[in-house]
Amino acid sequence: MSNTMSETTMQAGDTARWSAVQRRDAGHDGQFVFAVRTTGVYCRPSCPSRRPNRANVEFFRDPAAAEVAGYRACLRCEPKANATRAERAVTAARARLDADPGQSISLAELAREAGMSPDHLQRLFRQHTGVSPKQYAAALRADRLKRSLRSGATVSRASYDAGYGASSRVYESAARGLGMTPAAYRRGGRGVRIRFASAATPFGWVQVAATDKGVCSVMLGDDAKTLARALEQEFPNAERDEKESRGEGDADLHAWLASVVGYLEGVLPGPNVPLDVRGTALQEQVWNELRRIPYGETRSYTEVAQAVGAPRAVRAVASACARNPVALVIPCHRVVGRDGDVRGYRWGRERKERLLKHEHAVAVRLVGEFGS
Repeated sequence: MSNTMSETTMQAGDTARWSAVQRRDAGHDGQFVFAVRTTGVYCRPSCPSRRPNRANVEFFRDPAAAEVAGYRACLRCEPKANATRAERAVTAARARLDADPGQSISLAELAREAGMSPDHLQRLFRQHTGVSPKQYAAALRADRLKRSLRSGATVSRASYDAGYGASSRVYESAARGLGMTPAAYRRGGRGVRIRFASAATPFGWVQVAATDKGVCSVMLGDDAKTLARALEQEFPNAERDEKESRGEGDADLHAWLASVVGYLEGVLPGPNVPLDVRGTALQEQVWNELRRIPYGETRSYTEVAQAVGAPRAVRAVASACARNPVALVIPCHRVVGRDGDVRGYRWGRERKERLLKHEHAVAVRLVGEFGS
């Protein structure tokens, strides 16, 4: 799912939009822009550049949406020339922050450059990106820290390069941004112990994995071995300890697995487990909102974006759903297109359809038994 056109008309409209691009129809300029995945550039429909392969093209309602998705403006057709003042302000603020993630830039300074009040810029920035300028800058620093640590830099060097003014600051933010201390992240998670167990359910196999702090992963699949390999890929250097699904010696893990299985069997209304998951500020906002969706109901990506105060960040909401590390516990399967189409699902579209039908049937049954 992306912050492209209205979900109800996306597929049908894309055919007409692609036709306009092929014709270089200037009459459609300002109505949408198209982006090319292989180049990372977006253009107006009338751009005179060579036409790309259709398979590499996606469409966005405006330049701001394309840039939220990570594309940059074409220097030849200048698709931002007719952008609104709000779009230009957000684009300029993002470019300023992107230019030097380690630099401390205040909201007041960004607002002064945009020629508007700090409150106004903050509101526009959140509407377009889903986060505040401060949260956006923090995510940039965290990304730079991760890259430096993965490249083999020392913790102190990586912290300095990422723009953390003091070692205490990087350790304060590490738990949220890395999920572990910077030193442990540099070792690829080595030293972190993860216990896991799997069980067969009416929806295939489910695997629950946990650290000492709580459940860090819930996966769905067709067999236990495939799920174990997926966990190894996700936590390559952690100590992984597989438990028998009904063995002894790990009561917490067995109880959490039983809670998930009970949910899938329609015995329990939802998994009730402690979590040890971390994401960006927007991801955590989205995940919290997903947990508020009532059992047996669904919400559209647009409704979730509106609920977290970022109505223009539909693509970012979809990305947060796709990066949900704990299936079912954070019910990303309850998010659908505005037209009711189930869209994509990490664990398979068919499984998502079955989960939604299952929840609806159980909800109807409970209402019949106990009343509303």
